[in-house]
Amino acid sequence: MTDSPLTVLLIDDHELIRDGLGAVIDLEDDLQIVGTAASVEEGIARYQELRPDVVITDLQMQDGTGLDVVRTVRKQDDKVGLVVLTMHAGDEQIFAAMQAGASGFVGKDAPSTEVIKTARHAAVSPKAFVCAGLVGAMMRRQSGESTALTEREHDVLLLLAEGLNAAAIGAKLYLSESTTKSHIARIYQKLGAANRAQALVTAMRIGLLSIVQPPAR
Repeated sequence: MTDSPLTVLLIDDHELIRDGLGAVIDLEDDLQIVGTAASVEEGIARYQELRPDVVITDLQMQDGTGLDVVRTVRKQDDKVGLVVLTMHAGDEQIFAAMQAGASGFVGKDAPSTEVIKTARHAAVSPKAFVCAGLVGAMMRRQSGESTALTEREHDVLLLLAEGLNAAAIGAKLYLSESTTKSHIARIYQKLGAANRAQALVTAMRIGLLSIVQPPAR
Protein backbone atom coordinates (compact mmCIF):
# COMPACT_ATOMS: atom_id res chain seq x y z
CA MET A 1 0.00 0.00 0.00
CA THR A 2 1.43 3.39 -0.97
CA ASP A 3 1.00 6.67 0.88
CA SER A 4 0.78 8.60 -2.39
CA PRO A 5 -2.68 10.04 -3.08
CA LEU A 6 -4.82 8.60 -5.87
CA THR A 7 -4.61 10.84 -8.92
CA VAL A 8 -7.88 12.05 -10.45
CA LEU A 9 -8.78 13.57 -13.83
CA LEU A 10 -12.07 15.51 -13.83
CA ILE A 11 -13.92 15.97 -17.13
CA ASP A 12 -16.95 18.28 -17.24
CA ASP A 13 -17.99 21.05 -19.62
CA HIS A 14 -19.17 23.25 -16.72
CA GLU A 15 -16.38 25.26 -15.12
CA LEU A 16 -18.36 25.54 -11.90
CA ILE A 17 -18.45 21.75 -11.53
CA ARG A 18 -14.77 21.38 -12.38
CA ASP A 19 -13.71 24.04 -9.89
CA GLY A 20 -16.19 23.17 -7.13
CA LEU A 21 -15.91 19.39 -7.19
CA GLY A 22 -12.18 19.61 -7.82
CA ALA A 23 -11.69 21.74 -4.72
CA VAL A 24 -13.72 19.31 -2.60
CA ILE A 25 -11.76 16.31 -3.86
CA ASP A 26 -8.44 18.05 -3.22
CA LEU A 27 -9.40 18.42 0.45
CA GLU A 28 -9.11 14.64 0.80
CA ASP A 29 -5.68 13.42 1.88
CA ASP A 30 -5.85 10.32 -0.33
CA LEU A 31 -7.12 12.01 -3.53
CA GLN A 32 -5.47 14.60 -5.78
CA ILE A 33 -6.82 16.34 -8.88
CA VAL A 34 -4.02 16.23 -11.43
CA GLY A 35 -5.96 17.62 -14.37
CA THR A 36 -9.30 18.80 -15.73
CA ALA A 37 -10.89 18.88 -19.17
CA ALA A 38 -13.99 20.48 -20.68
CA SER A 39 -14.76 18.09 -23.54
CA VAL A 40 -14.58 14.46 -24.62
CA GLU A 41 -11.67 15.10 -26.99
CA GLU A 42 -9.71 17.09 -24.41
CA GLY A 43 -10.52 14.57 -21.70
CA ILE A 44 -9.16 11.62 -23.68
CA ALA A 45 -6.03 13.59 -24.56
CA ARG A 46 -5.49 14.56 -20.92
CA TYR A 47 -5.97 10.96 -19.82
CA GLN A 48 -3.31 9.78 -22.26
CA GLU A 49 -0.97 12.52 -21.04
CA LEU A 50 -1.54 12.09 -17.29
CA ARG A 51 -2.54 8.43 -16.86
CA PRO A 52 -4.48 9.10 -13.62
CA ASP A 53 -5.75 6.42 -11.26
CA VAL A 54 -9.35 7.65 -11.63
CA VAL A 55 -11.29 9.51 -14.32
CA ILE A 56 -14.52 11.25 -13.30
CA THR A 57 -16.49 12.31 -16.36
CA ASP A 58 -19.75 14.11 -16.99
CA LEU A 59 -22.24 12.20 -19.16
CA GLN A 60 -23.36 14.95 -21.55
CA MET A 61 -20.83 17.23 -23.25
CA GLN A 62 -20.79 19.35 -26.37
CA ASP A 63 -18.69 16.98 -28.50
CA GLY A 64 -20.03 13.65 -27.29
CA THR A 65 -20.77 11.80 -24.07
CA GLY A 66 -18.91 10.55 -21.05
CA LEU A 67 -19.57 7.05 -22.35
CA ASP A 68 -17.26 7.87 -25.28
CA VAL A 69 -14.58 8.65 -22.70
CA VAL A 70 -15.30 5.46 -20.76
CA ARG A 71 -15.19 3.19 -23.81
CA THR A 72 -12.01 4.74 -25.18
CA VAL A 73 -10.13 4.72 -21.88
CA ARG A 74 -11.34 1.24 -20.91
CA LYS A 75 -9.97 -0.18 -24.17
CA GLN A 76 -6.58 1.27 -23.29
CA ASP A 77 -6.50 0.35 -19.60
CA ASP A 78 -8.57 -2.15 -17.61
CA LYS A 79 -7.14 -0.97 -14.28
CA VAL A 80 -8.15 2.71 -14.34
CA GLY A 81 -11.21 3.74 -12.31
CA LEU A 82 -13.96 5.31 -14.41
CA VAL A 83 -16.79 7.24 -12.74
CA VAL A 84 -19.72 8.72 -14.67
CA LEU A 85 -21.29 11.83 -13.13
CA THR A 86 -24.62 13.02 -14.53
CA MET A 87 -27.80 15.01 -14.00
CA HIS A 88 -29.73 12.34 -15.96
CA ALA A 89 -29.62 9.36 -13.60
CA GLY A 90 -32.28 7.10 -15.12
CA ASP A 91 -32.20 3.33 -15.60
CA GLU A 92 -31.10 3.62 -19.22
CA GLN A 93 -28.10 5.75 -18.31
CA ILE A 94 -27.12 3.41 -15.47
CA PHE A 95 -27.12 0.33 -17.70
CA ALA A 96 -25.38 2.18 -20.54
CA ALA A 97 -22.58 3.26 -18.19
CA MET A 98 -22.22 -0.25 -16.82
CA GLN A 99 -22.11 -1.78 -20.31
CA ALA A 100 -19.54 0.79 -21.47
CA GLY A 101 -17.12 -0.32 -18.74
CA ALA A 102 -17.60 2.30 -16.03
CA SER A 103 -16.62 1.53 -12.45
CA GLY A 104 -19.28 3.72 -10.91
CA PHE A 105 -22.22 6.02 -11.64
CA VAL A 106 -23.25 9.01 -9.51
CA GLY A 107 -26.04 11.54 -9.99
CA LYS A 108 -25.10 15.22 -9.71
CA ASP A 109 -27.77 15.58 -7.05
CA ALA A 110 -25.79 13.22 -4.79
CA PRO A 111 -23.59 14.69 -2.05
CA SER A 112 -19.91 15.18 -2.86
CA THR A 113 -19.10 12.47 -0.32
CA GLU A 114 -20.80 9.97 -2.64
CA VAL A 115 -18.57 11.04 -5.54
CA ILE A 116 -15.48 10.69 -3.34
CA LYS A 117 -16.58 7.28 -2.06
CA THR A 118 -17.21 6.08 -5.61
CA ALA A 119 -13.84 7.41 -6.81
CA ARG A 120 -12.07 5.44 -4.07
CA HIS A 121 -14.00 2.30 -4.98
CA ALA A 122 -13.21 2.80 -8.68
CA ALA A 123 -9.48 2.97 -8.00
CA VAL A 124 -9.50 -0.26 -5.98
CA SER A 125 -12.10 -2.24 -7.96
CA PRO A 126 -12.32 -0.70 -11.46
CA LYS A 127 -14.35 -3.58 -12.89
CA ALA A 128 -16.92 -3.80 -10.08
CA PHE A 129 -19.70 -1.38 -11.05
CA VAL A 130 -21.36 0.53 -8.21
CA CYS A 131 -24.37 2.84 -8.29
CA ALA A 132 -26.82 3.77 -5.56
CA GLY A 133 -29.76 3.19 -7.93
CA LEU A 134 -28.52 -0.07 -9.47
CA VAL A 135 -30.60 -2.45 -7.36
CA GLY A 136 -33.82 -0.59 -8.16
CA ALA A 137 -32.91 -0.45 -11.85
CA MET A 138 -32.21 -4.19 -11.91
CA MET A 139 -35.51 -4.93 -10.21
CA ARG A 140 -37.37 -2.80 -12.74
CA ARG A 141 -35.55 -4.51 -15.60
CA GLN A 142 -36.47 -7.95 -14.26
CA SER A 143 -40.11 -6.92 -13.83
CA GLY A 144 -40.23 -5.57 -17.36
CA GLU A 145 -40.59 -1.93 -16.34
CA SER A 146 -37.17 -0.88 -17.60
CA THR A 147 -36.67 0.79 -20.96
CA ALA A 148 -33.09 -0.47 -21.33
CA LEU A 149 -32.18 -1.39 -24.90
CA THR A 150 -30.87 -4.88 -25.59
CA GLU A 151 -27.46 -5.26 -27.24
CA ARG A 152 -29.13 -6.03 -30.59
CA GLU A 153 -31.42 -3.02 -30.28
CA HIS A 154 -28.40 -0.84 -29.58
CA ASP A 155 -26.74 -2.20 -32.75
CA VAL A 156 -29.86 -1.28 -34.71
CA LEU A 157 -29.94 2.18 -33.10
CA LEU A 158 -26.35 2.88 -34.20
CA LEU A 159 -27.24 2.00 -37.79
CA LEU A 160 -30.39 4.11 -37.62
CA ALA A 161 -28.10 6.99 -36.64
CA GLU A 162 -26.10 6.38 -39.81
CA GLY A 163 -29.27 6.91 -41.85
CA LEU A 164 -29.81 3.30 -42.94
CA ASN A 165 -33.32 1.98 -43.60
CA ALA A 166 -34.72 -1.28 -42.24
CA ALA A 167 -33.64 -3.34 -45.25
CA ALA A 168 -30.07 -2.04 -45.14
CA ILE A 169 -29.84 -2.51 -41.37
CA GLY A 170 -31.13 -6.09 -41.72
CA ALA A 171 -28.53 -6.83 -44.39
CA LYS A 172 -25.72 -5.52 -42.16
CA LEU A 173 -26.87 -7.47 -39.11
CA TYR A 174 -28.00 -10.60 -41.01
CA LEU A 175 -31.61 -10.09 -39.97
CA SER A 176 -34.79 -10.24 -42.01
CA GLU A 177 -36.40 -6.91 -42.81
CA SER A 178 -39.46 -7.80 -40.71
CA THR A 179 -37.28 -8.67 -37.70
CA THR A 180 -35.38 -5.43 -38.13
CA LYS A 181 -38.63 -3.46 -38.25
CA SER A 182 -39.69 -5.16 -35.02
CA HIS A 183 -36.44 -4.07 -33.38
CA ILE A 184 -36.94 -0.51 -34.62
CA ALA A 185 -40.52 -0.42 -33.31
CA ARG A 186 -39.30 -1.68 -29.92
CA ILE A 187 -36.58 0.99 -29.84
CA TYR A 188 -39.15 3.70 -30.58
CA GLN A 189 -41.42 2.33 -27.83
CA LYS A 190 -38.62 2.21 -25.23
CA LEU A 191 -37.40 5.70 -26.08
CA GLY A 192 -40.91 7.13 -26.22
CA ALA A 193 -40.39 8.20 -29.83
CA ALA A 194 -42.77 8.33 -32.77
CA ASN A 195 -40.10 8.33 -35.47
CA ARG A 196 -36.39 8.04 -36.21
CA ALA A 197 -35.59 11.70 -35.53
CA GLN A 198 -37.22 11.66 -32.11
CA ALA A 199 -35.51 8.37 -31.22
CA LEU A 200 -32.08 9.73 -32.15
CA VAL A 201 -32.58 12.97 -30.23
CA THR A 202 -33.64 11.03 -27.13
CA ALA A 203 -30.77 8.57 -27.53
CA MET A 204 -28.29 11.44 -27.69
CA ARG A 205 -29.84 13.14 -24.68
CA ILE A 206 -29.51 10.06 -22.47
CA GLY A 207 -26.04 9.17 -23.66
CA LEU A 208 -26.70 6.18 -25.95
CA LEU A 209 -25.33 8.05 -28.96
CA SER A 210 -22.67 10.70 -29.30
CA ILE A 211 -22.65 12.44 -32.69
CA VAL A 212 -25.41 11.42 -35.07
CA GLN A 213 -24.25 11.01 -38.63
CA PRO A 214 -26.23 12.71 -41.41
CA PRO A 215 -28.58 10.39 -43.26
CA ALA A 216 -27.00 8.45 -46.11
CA ARG A 217 -27.95 9.76 -49.52
